[in-house]
Amino acid sequence: MQKLSITWLGHGTFRFTTPGGKRVLVDPWLQGNPACPDVLKKPGALDLILVTHGHSDHIDDLVATARETGAPVVGIFELCTWLGSKGISNTVPMNKGGGVDVAGLRVTMVDAKHSAGYLDNGVMVYMGEPAGFVVRLEDGLTLYIAGDTALFGDMRLIGEIYKPDIAFLPIGDRFTMGPDTAAYACGLLGVKQVVPLHWGTFPLLTGTPDAFQALLPSGVELLGLRPGESTE
Repeated sequence: MQKLSITWLGHGTFRFTTPGGKRVLVDPWLQGNPACPDVLKKPGALDLILVTHGHSDHIDDLVATARETGAPVVGIFELCTWLGSKGISNTVPMNKGGGVDVAGLRVTMVDAKHSAGYLDNGVMVYMGEPAGFVVRLEDGLTLYIAGDTALFGDMRLIGEIYKPDIAFLPIGDRFTMGPDTAAYACGLLGVKQVVPLHWGTFPLLTGTPDAFQALLPSGVELLGLRPGESTE
């Protein structure tokens, strides 16, 4: 098997190529994402789309991407119901605490502390609660994708039960955790590596990787990416 490849497309959007070669996109915000490089605004072929919550800066390109790629979309029940109203039938609706096997991966939905609503033709639509994902890859490597969230105590349970190796955590502050609480979350989760997200897109997001790095618990490696960069 190959190594996991991680590409940050800016803000909360990531593209993974798993050890088994599966292509996974998280929270498709591409065309209007000021951090996403132009060469990456077309998603290309996908095997799976994961959606943490229904805010515009995470799903503005969801319908188009799902239609173009035909990839199944994993999301909370209400969001998948909304997708069905847009003609997207290849969905995997689930809810917090549940797990599914999809595209050769084990995907578990966990809690997140945030909000979720989408302005659809001028009407605010309830998109279900925000969530995070624990994804177990083909080689056993386990990812925790927090989505947009505040710090919450049950991150310790996520660490104890699922034992994630890599966490993807927001650090921008104001709308999510900042560097201080995200660093504390790493201790609760017991992860070996962390990828910061939801920072630098707008001036309001003041958290930085440097501030995050200075606060990380001993033994946690920061995988710092710039938009468009990849790492294995």
